[in-house]
Parts: sequence; C-alpha cells; structure tokens
Amino acid sequence: MKASKNLKLIGMSMILVVGLGACEKPGPAETAGKKIDETADKAGQKIGKVVDEVGEKMSEQGAKAGIAIDDTEITAKVKAAIFAEPGLKTLQISVDTERGVVTLSGSVDSQSNSDMAKALAGAVDGVKEVENRLVLKSNKK
Repeated sequence: MKASKNLKLIGMSMILVVGLGACEKPGPAETAGKKIDETADKAGQKIGKVVDEVGEKMSEQGAKAGIAIDDTEITAKVKAAIFAEPGLKTLQISVDTERGVVTLSGSVDSQSNSDMAKALAGAVDGVKEVENRLVLKSNKK
C-alpha cells in the first residue's frame, strides 16, 4: 500500500513537472497572441505614418487654397477700386492675380489712366507687385 501511494505521488509529481515544463514553452495560443500583438504594433506604426503624411499633404493643400482665396480677394478688391474710379473704363481692364502679383491688361485711353489703374492696384492690401500691361488705344474714329 505504501508502494502504491509512493507510485501515485511519483506519478502526480511527473504530471506536474511535465505540466510546468509545458507552461514554459509557448503553445499555439501564446505564439498566435504574440504574433497578433506584433502585427498590431506594425499596423499601428504604418497607420500613424500614413496619417502624418496625409496631414502634411492636407496642410500643403490648405496653404495652396489659402493663396488662391487671397489672390481671388485681391483681384476683387483691385477691380472694385478701378470700378470706383470715375475716369477708368472697367470693361477694358482685366485683372489677374497670382501669389500677390497683380497683372493689369487691356486698353485705356490715356497714360494717366494707365498710371491711375496701376496706382489703385498697388494700394490694395496684399498686392506685392503690379505688372502693368495696359496699352493705350488710339482715339481716332
């Protein structure tokens, strides 16, 4: 009986030793969990990088849109200033703005009107430079 009890104790001890040994070695579930964690970390890093890149591109596009809105606003203000001047014929003067540089084109009936249009355009907030391409038209009929 004592021998039987000892055999049972030895058997139980062996089962415990084998069980504990198995716990130290990662099983399929532990290995899969670790791989999932690693994949999730890598995916998170890639997503973070993509989000940063998209954010940078959106900032660039926002800046470009801001320039376009500023240019449109400058063009409108220059046209309004020219339109408000009684001696200028607004239908013959075109205004284009790119990055704060205003280009006046078309025709005017005198050099003083050309100079006046350039001065009005240059006085508008945000105008960096005025390219005066206005030509004098002849008054011969």
